[in-house]
Amino acid sequence: MPNDVRDLPAGSNDGLYRFLGGSPLSVAFRLVLLSILVGVVLSVIGFDPWNILHSIQMLFRRLWDLGFDAVNWLWRYFLLGAVIVVPVWLLSRMFGSPRGR
Repeated sequence: MPNDVRDLPAGSNDGLYRFLGGSPLSVAFRLVLLSILVGVVLSVIGFDPWNILHSIQMLFRRLWDLGFDAVNWLWRYFLLGAVIVVPVWLLSRMFGSPRGR
């Protein structure tokens, strides 16, 4: 048909922006921040970036050595979190806006 509209191919930058999920500079900045956050979390667990395999082995050895004390430790953290999470969830369900129907 002579009056059909055809889309032009995407520009060279559009494909890169679409592939990265944003501008390259903002994506790099987000990746740096996320890497620092994950690094802090892994450092708290006890991982060492220079010898990661040894760090993983030591983590599993420490967990194994804890034995049933690990279950007690996990239960205490669960209770601590549940003291906050369950009442907030319950209040949000009671006083929240009605869903559907």
